[in-house]
Amino acid sequence: MTELLLLAVAGLAGGVSSLLADLAIHRWLPRLGAIPPLGIRFTTAAAALALSALFAWRFGSSPELPAFLFLAVLAAQLSRIDISLHLLPNPLVVLLLGAGLVLLVLSSAPGQDWGALLRAGAGGVTLFAAYLVLGLISPRGIGMGDVKLAAPLGVYLGYLGWKHVLYGGLLGFVVGGLSTVLLLLLRRGNTPKETPHGPPMFAAAIGTMLLLA
Repeated sequence: MTELLLLAVAGLAGGVSSLLADLAIHRWLPRLGAIPPLGIRFTTAAAALALSALFAWRFGSSPELPAFLFLAVLAAQLSRIDISLHLLPNPLVVLLLGAGLVLLVLSSAPGQDWGALLRAGAGGVTLFAAYLVLGLISPRGIGMGDVKLAAPLGVYLGYLGWKHVLYGGLLGFVVGGLSTVLLLLLRRGNTPKETPHGPPMFAAAIGTMLLLA
C-alpha cells in the first residue's frame, strides 16, 4: 500500500469510526444527554480523521497502527465531551486503557517486543501517580477525570519510550495552563469555574507521539 493510500484509508477509517462512536456512546451512556448536533459530530469526525491520518504518517503500516487509530477516535470523542460537559466519563477512559493495552499487546506479539509492553505499563502507572499527587494537592486545578485519563495516555507514551512519558506529561501541564490563560483572556478576567484539561492532555501527548522520534 502506498503511503498516500494508507493515509487516506486510515483517515477515512478514523472519521467513519467517530461517526459510529457518536451513536454507540449515545446508546451506551444516555446520561450524557442527546446525541450531538450534526455540525459537532462532523467536526469531531474531522478531528478523528486528521489524527488518524497523522498516526498513519507517523507509524506507517506497522502492527501498532490500529492501537493508535483507536486512540485517535477516543481522543476526539473524549475531547468533545470534556469541552461540552466538563466530564471525562469513566467507561470511556477505562475503554481507552483496556482496549489500548490489548491492541498494543497484539501488535507486540509478532516481534515479541515485551520490553515496550512493560514500559507501557510502567508509563501508565507513573503518569497516573504524578497526576494523582497533583490532583490531591490542587483539586481545583486537576480533576479526578484528568487523573484517570493520565493512565491510558501514560501507557501509549510509555510504549514509545520514557522520554515520551516525560515530555508528554510535562507538556500536558504547559498546554493546560496556556488554555486556562486563554479562557481568562476570552472571558475578560473572569475565572472560569471549570476548565477542560482533557483536550490539552491529549494535544500534548499526541503531539509528543507524532513529533518525538
